[in-house]
Amino acid sequence: MLPHYRHILISLLIAVLSVFVYKSSDAQNTKPTTRVLFIFDASQSMYALWEGNTRMEIAKELLANMLDSLNNRENLEIGLRCYGHQKPSPPQDCRDTRLEVNFGKNNVPAIKKRLESLKPKGTTPIAKALESGANDFPENTDDSRNIVILITDGIEECGGDPCAVSRLYQEKKIILKPFVIGIGLSEEYKKNFECVGTFYDARNPEQFKSILDVVISQVLNSTTAQVNLLDENDQPTETNVPLSFYDSFSGILQYNFIHTINSKGNPDTLTIDPVLSYRVVAHTIPQTEAIGEWKLTPGKHTIIPIKSPQGELRISTSNNKSNLNCIIRKSGEMETLNIQALNSSQKYITGSYDLEILTLPRIYQSVDVVQSKTTDVKIPESGLVVISFSSQGYGSIFEMGNELKWVCDLKPKKGRQNIYLLPGKYKIVYRAKNALQSAYTKEKIFRVNSIKTVSVKL
Repeated sequence: MLPHYRHILISLLIAVLSVFVYKSSDAQNTKPTTRVLFIFDASQSMYALWEGNTRMEIAKELLANMLDSLNNRENLEIGLRCYGHQKPSPPQDCRDTRLEVNFGKNNVPAIKKRLESLKPKGTTPIAKALESGANDFPENTDDSRNIVILITDGIEECGGDPCAVSRLYQEKKIILKPFVIGIGLSEEYKKNFECVGTFYDARNPEQFKSILDVVISQVLNSTTAQVNLLDENDQPTETNVPLSFYDSFSGILQYNFIHTINSKGNPDTLTIDPVLSYRVVAHTIPQTEAIGEWKLTPGKHTIIPIKSPQGELRISTSNNKSNLNCIIRKSGEMETLNIQALNSSQKYITGSYDLEILTLPRIYQSVDVVQSKTTDVKIPESGLVVISFSSQGYGSIFEMGNELKWVCDLKPKKGRQNIYLLPGKYKIVYRAKNALQSAYTKEKIFRVNSIKTVSVKL
């Protein structure tokens, strides 16, 4: 190839790779679209006086002022749904809710204009408004955050269940936990919204404005956290453990990470959505988790400690090809924590464990796992027992001692059987199938040595 053409080819290749790298980097840095639906109460009760004006006029004014800060925000779309604003009550119309302004990036003027013209008229179908609002969000929104902000001064009047509706759409991962801003609600009414979402009580217009700012801060700003996996000295030295963040309200899994110590020797920083409260689980063996529920504050770095002191357990035999396993249980408990293969190592939370090694016969052993150390359990190598049968029959192998201890049954067929047994003294008790009296039972004693073969004829 001529040097000139070689130079052109190399330049083209570099250009293609640069575009690929740029696109890959851009894809990784793309932020999800946040969609915020305001569900606004325009029912009759909003005519009530509140600090010298009606609740309706004050709420409309403060919401409109706040919306100005959202105009033309990147990766943000907002919409407006209202209820109780179309049909007067009585008669009660429990379908009175409508999406007044659909989601858009630059629709603040449209929402403010619609707010200006709203007049309280009807009833309060909160469950219906929440259900319809959840369905306002576009389908296939795996890359988006769907958030509902409900502003209301009353409770459900149409027999619906706002709590059930909210939980249903959270479990379907259509919406995140809603924000509920109560305007002048009585104490008995407030309890009705605790199961719907994060409830804020606006007792006066100043609090309403402050609450709006807090909610919008949580909606727009991610925040950072780190999980400190603490050893027995309360130092964050443990790492390389899977972590799960669950929404503490709905129980839905939100994040999975593999814990990392970064290049500076500190637990790595995680970017977490502050809209939710979390239950944080470390998938150690056995599982550990952070105490309590964790609510993150936008713009504030949160350290989440989990007591997770670990040591290593190694179960080994001189035969590296052994495919036997060991059942691991916490000392004195029946639940199986892990099935660990022989000639392998595994980390466990420090403490006492019961081992059941699936050799023949079983080995039962208790061990202590110690912080940052390896507990090594070595088991003797088995020997091979070749049993020859001249006819079909029934029998079992027993380990000999003060009393016979059952080890395993023999297969009731003619021919040869190969069985690996730990070193020791054994007895076979056997009767041929065609020997129809117990008196024809036979016994045979034999000894097994490690890595040796012993033949037994019956």
